[in-house]
Amino acid sequence: MRLLAGLGIIGVLLLFVWERVDIVRVGYRVEQLKTQKIALQREQDELRVKVSALTAPDRIAKAATEKLGMLPPQSGQVVMVSAADSSPTMGERSPEVHVAKSERFWRKP
Repeated sequence: MRLLAGLGIIGVLLLFVWERVDIVRVGYRVEQLKTQKIALQREQDELRVKVSALTAPDRIAKAATEKLGMLPPQSGQVVMVSAADSSPTMGERSPEVHVAKSERFWRKP
């Protein structure tokens, strides 16, 4: 009977120690994940700044002119096309729109 009681006490003590070790292990993991979360948030902020800088209209216009040789359109190069006021009914075809392309619009003279 004493042996059984002693084994029970030792079992309870081992369970208590195992539980405490597991709590400490989980605590370390939580801290590790918090640190990782902060690092990922910083990286996200940096990427947002990069996206903002890369999509700035001034930067895009500069790259279009310097790297791609594009020029702003001159008068007569832009034609506004408006759609018909009413949408086509069943059986009718929608009006066709043709766009003319010319490489001279995209290359430096």
